[in-house]
Amino acid sequence: MALPLSQEINTLIQQLNHGQFAAVIQRARPLAAQHPREFVLHHLLALALDQAQQYPQAAQAYEAALQLNPQAAELWFNYAIVQTQLGAMAAAEQAYCKAIALNPQFFEAHGNLGTVLQKQGKLDEAMASYQQGLRIQPQDARGHFNLGTVLRDKGQLQSAVQSYERAIVLFPNYTDAYNNLGETWRDQGDMTRAVQYYQQALQRNPQHPGANYNMGEFLYLAKRFEEAIPHFEASQLDDWQSRVLYCLYRAEKFEAFKQLRDNIIKQGPHTAPFIATLSTHYSLNHGEADPYQFCPDGLSFVYHRSLPELAPGSPLLEELLDNIAQADIAERKQARLTNGKQSAGNLFKRPETAFRTLGELVKREFLQYQAQFQQANCALISHFPKALEFTSSWYVKMQKGGHLDAHIHEIGWLSGAVYLAMPETADPKEGAFEYGTHGDQYPQLHDKFPTRYIKPAVGDIVLFPSSLFHRTIPFHAEAERICVAFDLKPAAHLPTARSQY
Repeated sequence: MALPLSQEINTLIQQLNHGQFAAVIQRARPLAAQHPREFVLHHLLALALDQAQQYPQAAQAYEAALQLNPQAAELWFNYAIVQTQLGAMAAAEQAYCKAIALNPQFFEAHGNLGTVLQKQGKLDEAMASYQQGLRIQPQDARGHFNLGTVLRDKGQLQSAVQSYERAIVLFPNYTDAYNNLGETWRDQGDMTRAVQYYQQALQRNPQHPGANYNMGEFLYLAKRFEEAIPHFEASQLDDWQSRVLYCLYRAEKFEAFKQLRDNIIKQGPHTAPFIATLSTHYSLNHGEADPYQFCPDGLSFVYHRSLPELAPGSPLLEELLDNIAQADIAERKQARLTNGKQSAGNLFKRPETAFRTLGELVKREFLQYQAQFQQANCALISHFPKALEFTSSWYVKMQKGGHLDAHIHEIGWLSGAVYLAMPETADPKEGAFEYGTHGDQYPQLHDKFPTRYIKPAVGDIVLFPSSLFHRTIPFHAEAERICVAFDLKPAAHLPTARSQY
């Protein structure tokens, strides 16, 4: 004998409250089909599917519930969260806006809307959304934390510090805020304060992935390689294995390095540019073929051409130079940079039209690069990211005597620069872009590490695998050298580094 529907619903509510999501899904699904106008059944099914992380089905169930009750702000809010999980940012944005229209005081919806806008690069709109949420609920620690993240993306580092500090006042055990505060002080070049905040995060949560990773990064930059390894292993975050390999190699633990590298090679596709750098260097050092097939012959994968949109005197070039000179963009301290300035934040996410236009031009060149090397048999091309997103973008402005020491971009897949101003020099190498297989004080058993160079002109673009070492050769002309540098973000399923250079 069938139970009354009211009793079925009470049972489903009890099961949902006890975390029995599979049981709710199994029973609510046929009941919702049998009673298509019963809002509660669709709502319970949506909640259970959501909790079970069956997001496509949860979205469908929320849509059915919303057709029956479109005035439920909480329902639009939950539907927006599911759309965010599905990567449907535009749909999530619309759903949060509907929740806010129904309940303008819904501060959590304002906060989540800010996060969705920020992910889409709409930084000013995201900041306004966070600020509106905080006007409604000024004691929301998460709101202050989120505001700090967007201020940091905009390069407003000191304001970001203030937001993170406010979040900590409201929630003294906010480990993510301590960690981000440390990162923001690091971006301003104050490693003493940065480490203090990493340590405060670890005191509250010794397993905090981000704080462990950042402590590991600090220790290896301080050349305390063996101390750094346990922190990277504890983090299990992003490219932690690459960082352990780096520490072993810099500590000249060659046997341990080779053993770990070979184990990693067996695990899957060769898609970590940082490991590629290390493997190539080790192989050249020891006279062996490089077994890591990300891009073993990186020197042959450098792309260089001029962009007609940035020809000398062009409107876009003039606008970019004016934005760099006039925009309120904080400086990011860069230890490898001499007589120069590097911008903080993510330049292509800023509101200025010129920066966004340049970002679209660079994406066009990414596709040209992929087409030029499409026949190559290496992971750089076979696993080329389908979504052309930037991990980061920044400008570098140098004066007389300026140079940048050899380094790689651990955060990228493909890296590059567009040149907006170049000094005129008698020596063709002065101010040139040099690329090669050695740098960063890697141990050398000999000096047979090849390098090449390009002397870009104004309006040129250079693209190269992020695994290649590169540097700016010093110049002595009384002129500025200005470029905008960037990294193509690796595919979402691939390991990426977290620091920026």
